[in-house]
Amino acid sequence: MASSLIGGLIAGGFDADCITVVEISADKRRLLTQRFGVAAVGKIDGTLHNADVVVFCIKPQQFKDVAQASAREIQARKPLVISIAAGIRTADVQRWLGGSFAIVRAMSNTPALVQTGASALFANTDVSEAQRSHAESLLRAVGIVEWIDDEALMDVVTALSGSGPAYFFRIMEGLEKAAEQLGLSKNAAHLLTIQTALGAAKMALECEEDIATLRQQVTSPGGTTEQGLKTMNENNIDQLLLEVLQAAQRRAKELADQLGGR
Repeated sequence: MASSLIGGLIAGGFDADCITVVEISADKRRLLTQRFGVAAVGKIDGTLHNADVVVFCIKPQQFKDVAQASAREIQARKPLVISIAAGIRTADVQRWLGGSFAIVRAMSNTPALVQTGASALFANTDVSEAQRSHAESLLRAVGIVEWIDDEALMDVVTALSGSGPAYFFRIMEGLEKAAEQLGLSKNAAHLLTIQTALGAAKMALECEEDIATLRQQVTSPGGTTEQGLKTMNENNIDQLLLEVLQAAQRRAKELADQLGGR
């Protein structure tokens, strides 16, 4: 995620000289420097003294230790803090940093790797309008951005867009298998599935009509699409998808409770 964010920023015209990465792996530091021209160091010590924005792009299980190691420098500089660690609440970030700071919590997803990510942002009350704009511009480097006013809803975001790519991959996987069982070659089933998913998503994004209207427009009475959709509805697909999101939402909350209680 860090690499995709850096790449998106630089592709958008951001100056590589203004980016410093803290990365404990020497091999990854070398790759980041070679690929993007950014500065890469192995330790936090002194790195944050001049930072206007600090982005924690780390695994949630590592957040507490890294935040506490960064606390002294962040307390002195008071930069905008952006967290891209799933399930870490802003109150826990405040506690680990040891004070009140401007914090934006971001939930992005893996399509950010190809600059088509979906990021939801939540800002605590210490974040200024200028800082909100700054955070939004950074995350727009890898896709679309949507602000969330209630932090509790970030668990829903995690279930929907955070985990969502895997749901679509699973549906695509199932369609591929079904098409092969009905006689298509593996290659044909694969390419047709992917292009169909891409085309449907592109239409949903770019057309003025809502998704329900788009569905109706391709469903001719008595046609093939109607029969396929009838089978989906008879198997209560809406209830299934609700249960999918509810299960992921519950797990997101459980993980946030566990990580915040460390």
